[in-house]
Amino acid sequence: MTDNQRLSPGDPAPDFTLPDADGKNVSLSDYRDRKVIVYFYPAASTPGCTKQACDFRDNLADLAGAGIEVIGISPDKPAKLAKFRDNEKLTFPLLSDPDKSVLTAWGAFGEKTMYGKTVTGVIRSTFLVDEKGKIEVAQYNVRATGHVAKLRRDLSV
Repeated sequence: MTDNQRLSPGDPAPDFTLPDADGKNVSLSDYRDRKVIVYFYPAASTPGCTKQACDFRDNLADLAGAGIEVIGISPDKPAKLAKFRDNEKLTFPLLSDPDKSVLTAWGAFGEKTMYGKTVTGVIRSTFLVDEKGKIEVAQYNVRATGHVAKLRRDLSV
């Protein structure tokens, strides 16, 4: 892989303020005193990212019941995120990071191996941030399919 700065449990979660699908700014600090899953995905409306987003959508009630909210972040522009949200009936915030500064700060952008080749791009990653803004779970190179079920098992949700 790379020498990308990776986050580990106990690290402070890098704060951010990014526009959502409607262009409204959302900050990580808005979620203080609550647990939140922050997940990074390569591109809205692609097969793997759609599967992953729909898995989060379909498990949102159980996650909320455990006091956990969800935020998805990709390099897509807000208009593409709005179309993705509307087409898939997603009910959690999708945030736009076109300059990839937040992706990079969280270690979710850099070199990865895809189909045997080294490429630079979004590293599909998922984090659980605790009520105090610390990383509780950090998972890199997660699979699009089956990831939410595994995460629920890991979190006992």
